Amino acid sequence: MSDPAGGPGPDGVEAGKRLIRLGGDRGLSLADRVAERFRRLAWRTPIYRMKLRGRHPLKLIAVVDDPFLGDAARGNALLDGVLSFRGEELRIDTLDFARLNVSKAFAEHLHAFDWLRDLSTVTTRAHAAPIAEAIMRRWLDAHADKVADPAWRADLWGRRILAWTAHAPMILSGNDLVYKSRVLHALARGARHLDRAADRVTAGVPRIAAWCGVLVAGLLIPGGDPRRAFGETGLNRAFKLSMFEDGGTVGRSPVGQLDAVMLLSMLCNAYAARRLEPPAFVTSALNRMVSALLGVCHGDRGLSSWQGCVPIAGEMIAQAVEASGVRARPLRQAREWGYQRLSAAGTVLIVDAAPPPLARLVEGGCASTLAFELSDAAHRIVVNCGGARMAVRQVPAALGEGLRTTAAHSTLVIGDSNSTAIHPDGSLGRGVSEVELSRQESENSSRIEASHDGYVRRFGFLHRRQIALSSDGNDIRGEDMLLPADRRRKKGATPFAVRFHLSPQVEIAPTADGMAAFLRIPSGAVWQFRCRGGTLAIEDSVWIDGQGRPVATEQLVINAETPAGGTNVSWVFHRAR
Repeated sequence: MSDPAGGPGPDGVEAGKRLIRLGGDRGLSLADRVAERFRRLAWRTPIYRMKLRGRHPLKLIAVVDDPFLGDAARGNALLDGVLSFRGEELRIDTLDFARLNVSKAFAEHLHAFDWLRDLSTVTTRAHAAPIAEAIMRRWLDAHADKVADPAWRADLWGRRILAWTAHAPMILSGNDLVYKSRVLHALARGARHLDRAADRVTAGVPRIAAWCGVLVAGLLIPGGDPRRAFGETGLNRAFKLSMFEDGGTVGRSPVGQLDAVMLLSMLCNAYAARRLEPPAFVTSALNRMVSALLGVCHGDRGLSSWQGCVPIAGEMIAQAVEASGVRARPLRQAREWGYQRLSAAGTVLIVDAAPPPLARLVEGGCASTLAFELSDAAHRIVVNCGGARMAVRQVPAALGEGLRTTAAHSTLVIGDSNSTAIHPDGSLGRGVSEVELSRQESENSSRIEASHDGYVRRFGFLHRRQIALSSDGNDIRGEDMLLPADRRRKKGATPFAVRFHLSPQVEIAPTADGMAAFLRIPSGAVWQFRCRGGTLAIEDSVWIDGQGRPVATEQLVINAETPAGGTNVSWVFHRAR
């Protein structure tokens, strides 16, 4: 990273700053995977079970308030005796936690007890308690005394402790003292397990979740002051590995960012329940996280679609921000997290200006470098397909993997190849290892110029993208360049395409010359798109909505070829009225 040309401006934007982000991680080594496997096998040994012995509490010191609403549809399904999640269902009366035949995401939802929030949202405690207790008994029968993966995965135990303590009146309201003792005993054993396992969780939101569980146990289980001190040290250490200085989490997922904000908000509520102030490093991290989260939200206040996420609705974002107690402006330049935000007069443009997340930190990363999304007030115009990690189960596996590709994002694609390789096992391979970025701010416009090396190894070209947003928000001017970066000149022309996936709300009317199109959004505003340097086509596309469901839409595609010496394609979005 070179020295800045001048100091930071408003909102932390450093005009002229040239940034270099390095990626290129190959994931966990074989030795790391074997060591982790042996550690988890050790959980099942009598020696490890002895380490989890100790006094178990007779009650909790305080009750924590859960400030978040759950999913009403899932909650109502629970009232009907059904657990549901992203298109999957299980009946409570046949639920067997020891033999869950569901997707990994649904299993995590069940083991983390996130469904307690859904249930509490739709009914009273008196009505919810028998349902919650029935499911709790089944979990205790299968896993309370059996330390095994995935139920005892440390990040899930962290989430479980937050859920159990926040909804303790629901799960501990009966008169069965033996049942209550089993719940509290499992809680205490889970906390002892977390003491040993939290620091071995993958860095990022999972490790933050694990250490939040340690701290909440220290705050709410009698005699927990030593654990609280231990947990504060551990969480502070986890922050240094799990989030960037700008507040973004290392997994680069907007939904992961929202998750982290919610976890820390619940942790702060646990401190409040004890009439204690959370440590300064926690409130500092929460402030930065909220600002970064708002930076990837559109004019409708909902999340943009990056790294397999879906466009979470603005109401949920507002609820999370309110619960955090943080008042912050959207972060315009997340230099380390990798997202750049341009905004003017209701027009918002969000650019991914970083390599994909490191393979050892996240599963299902996407090859989206230099893609962007665009919105006009409450209406999205240019989007990414999104949803690779959050689509309903009915989405075919092949389509789910396709949502991770470069072609599923609004950027340039050479030869139908990914800028970062996606292996058959789902991991990311070689590709973008370096991104160079320059940002300029003036009275008339905000301008970003960025390049990545994801196509150098295979095709010998750097991809450079320039985007400028006018100060009145009416014009977005862009240029995509392919620059030769390899001395070995390739013969012949190389085909490429520049893709702009459009929101399903956009109505498209191509012009007679085939080089432009009019885009009408629900507000009645019309945007004109025009390009130069290739031929314009309108093709089918798909967008994953906030519920994880695929929605048919269309995309603008500029098709062209580049000679060995490189080429460029220019384009503009202009708000006509």
